[in-house]
Amino acid sequence: MTVLSIIRDCLDALLHPSARYDALTRARHRAFMAPRLLGSLAAFAAFPVYLVLRGAPSAIEVAAFAWLIAPILLSWFLSRTGRYEGAHVLSSLALAGLIMAVAATTGGIESFAAIWLVVVPLEASLSASRRVAAFASLLALSCAGLLILLGQFGWLPAGELGGAERGMMMAFGVASATLYAAGLAFGAESLARTSVTLLSREEERYRLLARNMSDVISRHQRNGAVQFISPAAEAMLGMPVAQLLGHGLFDRVHVADRPAYLTALSDAARGDVRSVEFRLRREPAGSERGQVDFIWVEMRCRPLEQDQRRDITAELEVVAVMRDVTDRKLSEQALDQARSAAESADAAKTRFLATMSHELRTPLNAIIGFSEMIAQEQSLMLAAHQRKEYAELINASGQHLLSVVNGILDMSKMESGNFEIASEPFAPRASLMHCCNLLALKARENGIDLITDAPQDLPLMNGDPRAFKQIVLNLVANAVKFTERGGQVTVSASASASQLTLRISDTGVGIAPDDLKRIGAPFFQCGKTYERRHEGTGLGLSIVKSLVALHLGELTVQSKLGEGTAVTVKLPLVYTPPQARPADSKIATLTPVPRHEVQDQPALVKKSA
Repeated sequence: MTVLSIIRDCLDALLHPSARYDALTRARHRAFMAPRLLGSLAAFAAFPVYLVLRGAPSAIEVAAFAWLIAPILLSWFLSRTGRYEGAHVLSSLALAGLIMAVAATTGGIESFAAIWLVVVPLEASLSASRRVAAFASLLALSCAGLLILLGQFGWLPAGELGGAERGMMMAFGVASATLYAAGLAFGAESLARTSVTLLSREEERYRLLARNMSDVISRHQRNGAVQFISPAAEAMLGMPVAQLLGHGLFDRVHVADRPAYLTALSDAARGDVRSVEFRLRREPAGSERGQVDFIWVEMRCRPLEQDQRRDITAELEVVAVMRDVTDRKLSEQALDQARSAAESADAAKTRFLATMSHELRTPLNAIIGFSEMIAQEQSLMLAAHQRKEYAELINASGQHLLSVVNGILDMSKMESGNFEIASEPFAPRASLMHCCNLLALKARENGIDLITDAPQDLPLMNGDPRAFKQIVLNLVANAVKFTERGGQVTVSASASASQLTLRISDTGVGIAPDDLKRIGAPFFQCGKTYERRHEGTGLGLSIVKSLVALHLGELTVQSKLGEGTAVTVKLPLVYTPPQARPADSKIATLTPVPRHEVQDQPALVKKSA
């Protein structure tokens, strides 16, 4: 531990608590106290030696020693109160008082001590206060003027020094004043160097914060022009900071978000604190999320505090803090989608319950009612043809219930991923004609022309024939169901080098544009649930959509309300199954077509030329 460090520790112990937490203030207090304490202690120690060597001192000598010892009181004042400017004012008064006392007894304004009046404002300049420097300057001028007036009116004692002694004292006064002024200059330089060092450290600290903060700090004019932006912008936007200055940042704001961006800055310039979210274009190169053109940014901006000493008419500036909130936005979008999906699922459940209340209750009532009538045939005296009719109605109702349950089970298996395709070669034309023959009777009863156009040279397919039949049956049945009497349903097939194209078109009621977007969703039915005129669970087209997807095919629906619907299905001629499932996965088979639908029936379908 050096002597300087010991002295510094002793001075720090004497500092007022208000000066211990700021480095520059602490340095100024030490610079004020150190020379005065050391000078006072040195003068106090030298005074006995001076008495031994000189003898009884004169009044001037006593005053000089008193002034040399008095600064210790100023150091005590600063240590107890922390009033730095007040201590400098007292120091100026003490120095001016000593100069006046010495000059008044040694020739007035012509005294060697008068030159020390120049030192008074120089010493006050170390206070870094204009008020103290102005006070010291006025004090020095007042003392000089007072000495001149006293000399003019002859109120000062006559000088007793000869010419040679007077010259020596003048030289001593100039030399001592110069040395003291040099000491003040070195003290001012030391404080300036300390201030520059502290400022450099502070700037380096802020640079370190700016470089390592993930948030971007920027300074804007009221019109949005960037005057400063932290280096974190390079990592956020993938471009140099220099290209973001001026209107470079504004040019990267999404066009739709620019009004909100400028409005927030303008409001902040008027004194408000604003927060705004907008999109910024980011360079794809170096992007952590891949090829993302825009990111979402949240910016909080507030007015920059202006120094009261600066021009109040200057344009206000804004400081802003920006952070990347793209992940939060994506989470919000995912949450909105999940909420929409949940609402759709809830609506689908409501529609499903409303549909099932009709689709299950009606055939069950028929089965129960007609079976009770057959059980009471003796009391009701039923004829044989009546019993047969009732049995046929019970069978039809049971078959309808079976088709509803099978559709629900098929949809459940497809949604759970347990529905697998059993691929084998088959003739698509034969399957197509068979399905159309099954539905021909229903079409004829409804007064609908069912026309098929299937070329004889359709190639063989490699796929699941049962799934193919289910696709055709559901599409043709829907077309027949939603076509009014006198309408027409056309089923056509064609083949290319790699795929088979099926087209089922009708002249039915058609589908509204809003409903067309939701076609294929489970349990969805066009129109209002309680106003529909056709039976069904809303699973037919959903099952078709899933089966086509399992075959790696494409399904397209085109419709216009009141003019009809056309459904196009494209299936690969050679089905290539995806990677095999794990060995413990469940394997589900297709639901077999009901018995009454697979029996051979005569060809009742009109064949086009």
